[in-house]
Amino acid sequence: MKNLLRFVAIVAISAVTIGSVHAQDALPIAGYGATRDVPGAHWLPDPDIEHKVVFDAVIAAENIDDVNPMLVAVARYVNTLAKYGVPAENRKIAVVFHQAAGPVVLKNDAFKKRHDGHNNPNIDLLRNLHAAGVALHVCGQGVTARKYDPSEIQKEIQLDLWALTTLIEYDRLGYARIGG
Repeated sequence: MKNLLRFVAIVAISAVTIGSVHAQDALPIAGYGATRDVPGAHWLPDPDIEHKVVFDAVIAAENIDDVNPMLVAVARYVNTLAKYGVPAENRKIAVVFHQAAGPVVLKNDAFKKRHDGHNNPNIDLLRNLHAAGVALHVCGQGVTARKYDPSEIQKEIQLDLWALTTLIEYDRLGYARIGG
């Protein structure tokens, strides 16, 4: 329940950050912006420490043609860290897809076959996140249960045994878990 509340908070914060961002094109994930400046705000991202976060992606977008909301939150988080001077080597970010978020990882042809000809709206953002250093994982148990062939998974996504083992490993390595 606590993780669900964290996820809802991140999505709500992400929705508020749609406003303009200075130098948005210079951010690692183009088109997604970062948080707005808040004069006098405390707890700004510290550029001198590692920001170790694993996003536990379990829900699907409400509309099949929309990007997964967790991916949007991850993009804005990456951009916020960059905006506040956190260098790429201090941004240790991962996403684990399972449950209803599983289809996000499919190549477009496989996605279209399973979703009445709809394109996978997540592909570009996944590629951009991967290029920005975000580690992307999918639950092998979910892949097996859905009868996905591993060749149908985008090359940027790592196929793991089980989301639970991946999340436990990230927890063990000191990552803060968001979502779930």
